[in-house]
Amino acid sequence: MKIFVTGATGFIGSHFINLAIKNGFDVVGLKRSLYSKPRIELDKEPNWLVKSIDELEENDFKGIDIVVHLAAHSMQPPYDSLENCMYWNVIAPIKAFQKAVNLGLKKFVIAGSCFEYGESGLLYKEIPVNAPLRPTLSYSASKAASSIAFYQMAVQFKLSLSYFRIFHVFGEGESNDRLWPSLKRAAIEGKDFPMTKGEQIRDFIPVEYVCKRLLEQCKRDNHVPFIENLGTGIPKSILEFSQYWWEVWNATGKLLIGELDYRDGEIMRYVPKID
Repeated sequence: MKIFVTGATGFIGSHFINLAIKNGFDVVGLKRSLYSKPRIELDKEPNWLVKSIDELEENDFKGIDIVVHLAAHSMQPPYDSLENCMYWNVIAPIKAFQKAVNLGLKKFVIAGSCFEYGESGLLYKEIPVNAPLRPTLSYSASKAASSIAFYQMAVQFKLSLSYFRIFHVFGEGESNDRLWPSLKRAAIEGKDFPMTKGEQIRDFIPVEYVCKRLLEQCKRDNHVPFIENLGTGIPKSILEFSQYWWEVWNATGKLLIGELDYRDGEIMRYVPKID
């Protein structure tokens, strides 16, 4: 079985390629530049296709059985404009995947974002997949729009669509300014780690678990398009999460709890309802 992976050099993409190749899949990885490097070391290189997603042609999808769409534009602050986010996260991939559909390709597995729910996190102890989409950022607004666009496309063309709204994924290869890499760096260097009181409740998901779920979906035969929350179902506070890893790494520094203020508009509980 041959998988076409967008965002192949990204955080989740790099882990997914390793897992897919290990499981015997033939993988074509899309990357924008010859100089783009995977976020982690790959056990084996996929067949690289060097193109921007808006440069893809029908021939690029020949022989492909499944598209796994992991590419996303402007995931980290400072976020790009809404116009650019809408282009790269909605318009460009829809145009590209229409070319795949023209060739008869039917199966798509797509990574969405928990931040599509936005302010709905204030309304639910556990956010259901049918909660209103009330995003507050240009990136998350474009991802919310993409979920609607991909679902409509799947219904119209009778595609097998698996769309996962992924919650707080972490692991090796994650952006350096995120919580888990920052914790690890401070622990290894023997430094103290300033943080908030850590009362925020989140569903932290190891990247390996995310990739396992995505690959499982590639193996399944489902004919009805669906959107699903992807999380562990085990919410914990940021403080609990930080203390756990601080002990795992035998950190000699201190967690400076309460040293930092919460961000403006912080949603204190933001966890998924897992079906």
